[in-house]
Amino acid sequence: MVEEYLFPSSVGEALDCLEKYGGEARIIAGGTDLVLQLKRGGVEARALVDITRIPELRGIREEGDYIVVGAATTHTEVAESPLIQAKAKVLAMACKSIGSLQIRNVGTIGGNLVNAMPAADSAIALTALDAEVEVVSKEGSRWVPISRFHQGVGRCCVDATRELVRAVRFKPLCDNEGSAFKRLARRKALILPILNVGVVVGWEDGHFTRAAIAIGPVAPVPFRAKKAEDVLIGAPVSRESVEKAAWAAFEEARPRSSLLRGSAEYRKEMVQVLVRRALMEAAGI
Repeated sequence: MVEEYLFPSSVGEALDCLEKYGGEARIIAGGTDLVLQLKRGGVEARALVDITRIPELRGIREEGDYIVVGAATTHTEVAESPLIQAKAKVLAMACKSIGSLQIRNVGTIGGNLVNAMPAADSAIALTALDAEVEVVSKEGSRWVPISRFHQGVGRCCVDATRELVRAVRFKPLCDNEGSAFKRLARRKALILPILNVGVVVGWEDGHFTRAAIAIGPVAPVPFRAKKAEDVLIGAPVSRESVEKAAWAAFEEARPRSSLLRGSAEYRKEMVQVLVRRALMEAAGI
């Protein structure tokens, strides 16, 4: 049972709170996932440590070669950021598709990552962007490649009893790069995706020089379609190249049948459709 609700004013104070309760405290920001887990008994805590009043965890900024997004930044703030829209469109599109307006207004990008669902919209976009996640503890901080951040359904590399996510960072896209996000669901809001796809591509002299294709949920973690990416590298920027990559993604994806999301056969077919649409948009074909 939750006995205390704490409002630290710094990351250091938040970590002190976690230490004080010896593993019986949990970080909370938007609470859109954690509150449900507490009610269902999936998570137990004596104290909740609210990080929404910590300035360094909020906001979007350019820092050196990176765009840095604070962990407590809401999905709405990310989706509406001119910087994200211009330099990481895939992330703006993904955050705009999450939940409902009310959920986007309170849910945070850090919370979406730590919840570690393989179809989390922002996680798919950040996987396509080759993002890194900053994890902080009393011992210091480390940047974790997003490819190593997720460890299975509902599991990530963060020790929730003593660590928190401070930020996520990625390199902004250049003028010769594009991105896109596609989501398939039974309705437009408040529903889990049947499938979602985030892509980033780059080109030079009419040929693809960069390709990242992230798909969910077709594995326990956000999935990179590496074979499809390899098909694109060095290929002409054309519909034919995109069709070949979409087919390769179809062949390597292994979705499971789900009562909530549909049959494996249907979802596998839709991998090809969504990858094709996302690549066409990202490459401006």
